[in-house]
Amino acid sequence: MSDYRVLKYPSIDEQIICAKHKSGLQVRLIPKKLSSGCAVFGTRYGGKDNCFKLSGEKEFTEMPAGVAHYLEHKMFENEDGEDTFAKFAKYGTYANAYTSSNVTCYHFTSTTHFLDNLRILLDFVSHPYYTKENVEKEQGIIGQEIRMGDDNPGRALYYMLLNSLYENNPVKTNVVGTVESIARITPELLYKCYNTFYNLSNMRLCVSADITMDEVLGVCDEILSVQPENEIIRKPFEEKDEVNVKYSEKEMSVSKPIFIVGIKDNKILSDGNERMKRSMVSDILTTILFGPSSDFSNEVYESGLVNDFGYGNNSADTYSFCEINGESDEPEKAYEKFLNCIKNAKSIIKPEDFKRCKNSTIASYIKACDGVGIAQAEFNTAIFGTEVFDILDLVKNVTFDDVIELSEELFDEKFISLNVVKPINGENKK
Repeated sequence: MSDYRVLKYPSIDEQIICAKHKSGLQVRLIPKKLSSGCAVFGTRYGGKDNCFKLSGEKEFTEMPAGVAHYLEHKMFENEDGEDTFAKFAKYGTYANAYTSSNVTCYHFTSTTHFLDNLRILLDFVSHPYYTKENVEKEQGIIGQEIRMGDDNPGRALYYMLLNSLYENNPVKTNVVGTVESIARITPELLYKCYNTFYNLSNMRLCVSADITMDEVLGVCDEILSVQPENEIIRKPFEEKDEVNVKYSEKEMSVSKPIFIVGIKDNKILSDGNERMKRSMVSDILTTILFGPSSDFSNEVYESGLVNDFGYGNNSADTYSFCEINGESDEPEKAYEKFLNCIKNAKSIIKPEDFKRCKNSTIASYIKACDGVGIAQAEFNTAIFGTEVFDILDLVKNVTFDDVIELSEELFDEKFISLNVVKPINGENKK
């Protein structure tokens, strides 16, 4: 059995048991004395990873957009013809998967037969089965999904934002691809990507359940084979500091205009913990300025200028940005209100507001830790270098000066883009 270490967090009565299985897989267990358990098995491979090579190879391999998502769909097919979801259903288990720009992950939540479900999870993800027939069959299914996405104003607005912020960053690539790009996908391409990115050294298994690490590693021993580690090199790119496009708009079937404002953060830190801390600073900053109790939020709501207002930030190892979004008959006027707010950010951000938002962030984080779904959060942080419970100390170490400094770095108009989806022919009714 593999050796493992225990990371203890006494302030929240939690621990993470860490092991590297002999197969090369990194395993994390968060013990939970609850009636249900959750397991997440995934890879650091997403929609943006379309140009890569292995260490020692001379040339980069370029793939059509949408391969990671396509591969995820095809993983549920088995050579014996039995449906993977049917296998989970025998135990009354909920299972699913998703692909983002950065990762692909497969997960289940169950109240009984946890180890049996874990065997199913590890088995189907570690045994790909692609044929010419089943790959061609999926093209029609995913093609329909793509067309539905093309008709979704919210999704269209999000990719407008990414294309406005970035000129060359592959995060702007649509995760599902296009009808044309997926038509180029073959079994050979899927196996190439699978063998590259589903190498166990590029994957994580994160579990939150009332079991032991020995039990988890025992299932790994049954299912997983030892693999030599590979070093994946993603094609580097250059990105200018300023946004790619200051303003973009599109007409779609919406009742009134919807908008999203993006704020590009060019400081991408290599250390996972430092990167996560910066993300936490960004969370607190945007909450102070645009949160439910902010003057900005109250003003735009009470005046009727903006409906369905939201805000947040998105960051990973190659990109970072903040956003605010909403619905407005006058998105340009809402944008001017936003610009006025950030120009005066230093005077708006008060120490008492900082303390309140920081405490609220800590409380929300502690609440989120209390459930088996924490395995999903651990996967998304650990695969990029941060254990999920380390976030608490990172937030506690955020200072008022950190927030002021970040506002001074970000709030320059050359880093900001406005994107709007308007009703077709301007037929919005006020």
